[in-house]
Amino acid sequence: MSMTIDELRRILVECAGGDETAPELAGDIAEVEFEELGYDSLALIETASRIERDFGVKVPEDRLVEVKTPAELIGIVNGQLAGAV
Repeated sequence: MSMTIDELRRILVECAGGDETAPELAGDIAEVEFEELGYDSLALIETASRIERDFGVKVPEDRLVEVKTPAELIGIVNGQLAGAV
């Protein structure tokens, strides 16, 4: 099991109460900074909560505050999933 960019995109949309066709989340957003996507620290905390619910992975708060892009967040989640047996 691993998280894909499309799964993270779905979670981001759900957390923002937005539309999957929102232009800021369209296309390749992997390396776009969350701030540029319109996600602040509170939105990321909600995102981390959804990730924990959906994937069973807790993103440590100290790592969450350092995450800048979706690719970095996916890397943290998938790293933990790979370590989980």
